[in-house]
Amino acid sequence: METVRTLAIIKPDAVRAGNAGKVLSMIEGSGLAVEAVRMFRLTREAAGAFYAVHRGKSFYGELLEFMSSGPCIALVLSGENAVARWRELMGATNPSSAADGTIRKLYGTSVQFNACHGSDAPETARQEVAFFFSGAELPVN
Repeated sequence: METVRTLAIIKPDAVRAGNAGKVLSMIEGSGLAVEAVRMFRLTREAAGAFYAVHRGKSFYGELLEFMSSGPCIALVLSGENAVARWRELMGATNPSSAADGTIRKLYGTSVQFNACHGSDAPETARQEVAFFFSGAELPVN
């Protein structure tokens, strides 16, 4: 099976609550490799560019406000089926529907404040990784 990359973001709510280290520990314990890490604070404009797919949806403005409200941590994860494995570890978008032991079940508090983001497909992962990381920041595959 081919090793692929995916993007993970530990969102401002999880960073603010002091759960970033716990999320990183869960990632490392899952067998996914961390290839790159970057802590930053998104501007509202950058959040808008990243979440452009949601422009026009009822939650778009609140999403931009939230994602620019504090520091985030972006990670490039890799491994076999990395996109699916990361999504499984995150859990359902709504923490109340997420499986026990998932990041969102443990550290999310609502659909909006759900602790983490993950790419939804390999194609999206390539675009999202490139949004936050230059080629020079990533190991050569």
